[in-house]
Amino acid sequence: MVSLLAVTERGGGLEVGLVGREGMVGIARALGVPSSPVRAIVQGAGSAMRVDAARFDRELAHSRPLRLQVDRCAYLTMATAMQVAACNKAHVLEARLARWLLMTQDRVSSDKFRFTQEFIALMLGVRRAGVNEGAAALQRRKLIRYSRGTMQILDRAGLLAASCTCYGIIRKLENA
Repeated sequence: MVSLLAVTERGGGLEVGLVGREGMVGIARALGVPSSPVRAIVQGAGSAMRVDAARFDRELAHSRPLRLQVDRCAYLTMATAMQVAACNKAHVLEARLARWLLMTQDRVSSDKFRFTQEFIALMLGVRRAGVNEGAAALQRRKLIRYSRGTMQILDRAGLLAASCTCYGIIRKLENA
C-alpha cells in the first residue's frame, strides 16, 4: 500500500489518497507531467510492478486498454483526494480514522497491520494525541485492537457504521 501525501512548505503533509493493488503511483507521468505534487510513501512490504518512465510512455501510447486503465486510475485518484479533503473538513476524527482503516484494509486485504500513532497522525493531519483518543474510542467499542503499533480490525461492520459516509462514497467510485 502506498500513501499519497500533499506536502506543505514546512514539510508537513496530509494523506490525500491510498494506492493498493487496484491502482498505480505515477499518475502525473501518465498525464504528461514530469513530476507530481504529492509524495508517495510505501507503507509496508509487498509486491508491486515497476516500469521505467520511457517504457511506460511507449506502452501508454500504443495500448488503448492500458490508456483506459490509467485514465480510470487518474479519475479515482482525483475523486478520492477531493472526497478526503471534504472529509477532513467535515467529519470528526473517530469517523475519519474508521474510514482510513477501512480503506487501508481494502488495499492490503488483511485485518491486521502495523502503524505508529505518529504515522497515522501524519496521514490524517492531526496530532498524535488525537489518534490515541480516536483509536481508544474505537477499541472501547470493540471495533479494533491497537497495541504497540499493531492495529487489528475486529468488527468490520461496526467500523463501517462508525465511519463517515465518505468511505461509502469512495467505495462506490472504485466499484463503478
